[in-house]
Formats: sequence, structure tokens, C-alpha cells
Amino acid sequence: QAGSSKPESKMAGADGDDSLYPIAVLIDELRNEDVQLRLNSIKKLSTIALALGVERTRTELLPFLTADTIYDEDEVLLALAEQLGNFTMLVGGPEYVHCLLPPLESLATVEETVVRDKAVESLRKISHEHSPVDLEVHFEPLVKRLASGDWFTSRTSACGLFSVCYPRVSSTVKAEIRQHFRTLCSDDTPMVRRAAASKLGEFAKVLELEYVKSDIISLFTALASDEQDSVRLLAVEACVSIAQLLPQEDLEALVMPTLRQAAEDKSWRVRYMVADKFSELQKAVGPEITKNDLVPAFQSLLKDCEAEVRAAAANKVKEFCENLPEDSRETIIMSHILPCVKELVSDTNQHVKSALASVIMGLSTILGKDNTIEHLLPLFLAQLKDECPEVRLNIISNLDCVNEVIGIRQLSQSLLPAIVELAEDAKWRVRLAIIEYMPLLAGQLGVEFFDEKLNSLCMAWLVDHVYAIREAATCNLMKLVEKFGAEWAQNTIVPKVLSMANDPNYLHRMTTLFCINALSEACGQEITTKQMLPVVLKMSNDQVANVRFNVAKSLQKIGPVLDSNALQTEVKPVLEKLATDQDMDVKYFAQEAISVLALA
Repeated sequence: QAGSSKPESKMAGADGDDSLYPIAVLIDELRNEDVQLRLNSIKKLSTIALALGVERTRTELLPFLTADTIYDEDEVLLALAEQLGNFTMLVGGPEYVHCLLPPLESLATVEETVVRDKAVESLRKISHEHSPVDLEVHFEPLVKRLASGDWFTSRTSACGLFSVCYPRVSSTVKAEIRQHFRTLCSDDTPMVRRAAASKLGEFAKVLELEYVKSDIISLFTALASDEQDSVRLLAVEACVSIAQLLPQEDLEALVMPTLRQAAEDKSWRVRYMVADKFSELQKAVGPEITKNDLVPAFQSLLKDCEAEVRAAAANKVKEFCENLPEDSRETIIMSHILPCVKELVSDTNQHVKSALASVIMGLSTILGKDNTIEHLLPLFLAQLKDECPEVRLNIISNLDCVNEVIGIRQLSQSLLPAIVELAEDAKWRVRLAIIEYMPLLAGQLGVEFFDEKLNSLCMAWLVDHVYAIREAATCNLMKLVEKFGAEWAQNTIVPKVLSMANDPNYLHRMTTLFCINALSEACGQEITTKQMLPVVLKMSNDQVANVRFNVAKSLQKIGPVLDSNALQTEVKPVLEKLATDQDMDVKYFAQEAISVLALA
């Protein structure tokens, strides 16, 4: 505070002390007990570096961050590893970027995986900012140190760095990098082999083709027959990249034996990985190998003894069939794939059935009208009646693509009876499930078809003896009106709903009120005022108190849709009459409606 009034020399002195300030504060904050404080100060690191300028960031801040003071909670280290990846300009740009390597190197060796991965990510990011010379002088030695570290943590980190420095170094250094990668692929620790296997495909992509054949294939074969299934399944992922790199004639000898072996691996996780990557593998190996090798492999995955594997393969049925060579597609599907699919429709595991139901409709476009009608429709019917709701939903929500192939007439003859049967099922939960799919079905089948076949069903639900069904049916009407519009509602729905106001059963009369509540907004002011309001007002004289108090509730609900004239002249007198009813509840709801609609 003294600086401002004193002579200039004093200010210079104060200024000198001031410039030490950020580092001192940072050191204090990073030694603070409170983790949150330490975390915040790390997140402000770039601001501190800006204040210090590039020179002092290099000479003071980075050495401080590399020292052991940073032995801290994983959260703080994670934030630090992330920050350093964006520090290039703060240390003076690409020519000084190598100053960031020491702190990141120590972060790449810590025990916590998340921190190591973030440090590797930042190292990969700044590797692109190194000049080729700096890569060889600074970056590549770091990769070597990590690759030959005593702890497996540093060796796993090294695996992620080979591919970023390989393309831009000299051929002697390239040879060293390949040698290091080979060593890590046969490391004693499974974690390291796992890291190497997960980067095998990425490393293969930057190698020259001759080395892919001489080095990568032997490593791939070794990793794919590793004793640990967690390593083998990562080799399957690499298989896709490797197959894309090799010319067609080499695939058979170099990749296929390993892939065949993986598809029959004793561990279900490896087979699962093959199933999961099946479409990518199919594209990578091309049509000939697909016909001879992948089709039988796919069949056995669809029949696998583990449900997870069957589900993963079932998910790929449509993609696999689409990508089959066109000249033999239909034959292969009909004679090899479809028989397996038929078995899966009645699989014991619901995840398998559900996975199949989500893609099976797509086969109709591939197989065409006649095959769909003869072979696929019976399967769809079986799935529509499945006890698992997800299977039914997946079929109903994909009906449109079958509709395109076989046409609405054929579809209605075969699938509609099944839907109607479910809609009238004795178990109310089954009826409820079908109601929930109605708006979806209506959208897929269109309004004419809906009016002809499904409208009467939707109306029948309104008088179901289970309240949950009546309630769902009311909600369903609202969704249908939103889909098909107010004019449709006025012609087809509103008259039927209003006619129930005279039903001898008071529960049905109440349903009329519930429908009006749901429909008034979607139908708009005119229909509500002219057609619905008179019915509600007339029902205010009902003998049953439950109906009368629901009239009050309905008036409260549709009030906002009406104009003020109707509210004052028609609604207000009726509510005032109900507010003097003998029944307590009728009085209560009438008074509430008066206050909500501000009619007092």
C-alpha cells in the first residue's frame, strides 16, 4: 500500500517482490491441507504461467512441478496432467515444448491408471508440436526410458507413445522403436501385454507394409494366443486394422488362421469380441473370405453356448447380411443364416431375443416380398407375442420397413390379428403394454388404416373394467390427436367420447370427463367450447357425487382453453351451484376451481 505515494525506486522494489508472488502462493496452495484448494490452484496453472512469462515458466514453474512436491491426490495429478497438454505456448512455443516432458514423464509412471492415461494423452498431443530433431533428441529417449522402466506402470504408458513418434524419426530410431514394441508384447506382466495388444492396430497403421508382414503379424499371432483372455480379446480388435492394411492375397495365410481360432476361443469374452467386431472384420477381409470362412463362423457364434455371445452376434445379423456379396446373398441367408435366426426367436435369454428383434425387420428389405411373407412374417408374429416387452416393442417400432416391402394389406392380414389378440388379452398388464405402443403403431400405419382397424380398439379400452387401462386409454387418445390433428379428433374421437356421457355406468361417465381433460388442449378452443363444454355442464346435475366433483375438476382443467365470455356466462354459474352442493368433496373441488380460474 506504501508504493503509490513513495518515490519510484520504492515501487521498483515492490515490483521485484511482487513478481515472486505467483510461485510462492502456488507453493503454499499446493501444500495446503485442503484437496479442493490444491485442485483449484492446479486448474489456475495456465494463469500463473501467463503471469510469470515463458522464461520463468520454464526455469521456475516446470522444475517445481516436476519435483516431488507434486506427490498428491489422484484428482490433483489428473488435473495437472491435463493442463500440461495445453502448455506449449506458455513455455514459448514448439521450440521449447520439450520442457514439458519431465513433469509428464513422472505423471506417466504413477500408480493410478486414470492419471497415467491422461499423461499419455497429453504427451501424444504435444508430440505433434516437436520438430523431427526434437523428437529424436528429447521425445524418443523418454519413450525408451518408459519402455524399459522397472515398474509395469511406465511400460504400459510407453505402449501408447510408439505410434506418435514412429512416422517422423530416422530409420535407425524406427528400428529401435520396433524392437521396444516387440519386447513389450512379450512382457512378463499381463497388464503390459494388454496395453501393447490394445495399441497393436494403431502401431500397425504407421508401419511400412514390409514390417507389418515381418513384425506385426508374428506379434499379433502371439498375442492372440496369449494365456490371458483379456490380452487375446484385444488382439481381435487389432485384427480389424491389420486386415485392412494387408493385400487380399496375404490375408488367408497371415490373418485367417488366428481369426478362426479366436472365433472358437475357449473364453466367451474373446468370442464375444469377435461377434462384436463382426461387421468390421467382414468389410476388412472382403467377400471371398466372408463366404468361405465368416459365414460358418457367424453361424457358430449365433449358436454359441453363452447368451452374451449370441446377443452380440444377433445384433449384427442385419449388417452382416447387408454386406454379403450380392450374387450369393440370398442363398447364403436362406440356407445358412435364417435357420439360426429361427432358433434365436425362441431363445431362452431375453437379451438375445431383444437384440434379434431390434434388427430382424431389416432382413425384409434384403430378402424381398415373397421371402418375407413366407419366412419372416411367422417369426415376427412369434416375437409380437413374446412375453418380454422389449422384444414386442422392438418389433412394433420397426414395422415400417416391413410395411414398405410387403404393403399394408398383407401386413394387416398377418400381424393385426396378433395385435388385436394382445389388446383383448385377459391379463390387464398385457393390454396395458399394447396401449402404450398404439401411438407408435398409428404413426407407422397411417390414419386411414388406423381408423379402419384400430380405432374401435382404442375406444373399447375406455370402458375397460380396470382403471389403469381406462387411464392409459385416455392418455393414448391425447397422443393420437397430437399425431393426427384436431380435425380428425372432431370427426372420429370426440363424438364417441361424448356419447359415453349418457352411459348408465357412472365409471364410464367419469371416463368422458377424463377424456375431455386430456383432449381439450389438443383439440383447441372451438371444439372445446362448442362440443365438449355443453356436455360437461350438463353432467353437473348427475346423481353421483363422484361425477359432480369431477365436473368441477374438469372445468378447472379446460378453463384455460375457453374464452372469458364462456367462463363468465356458462362456467361460473355452474361452479357456483356446485359450491353449494350437499356433498363435501363436490363443494371443495368447486371452490378450488373458482379460485384457480379467478371467477370469485
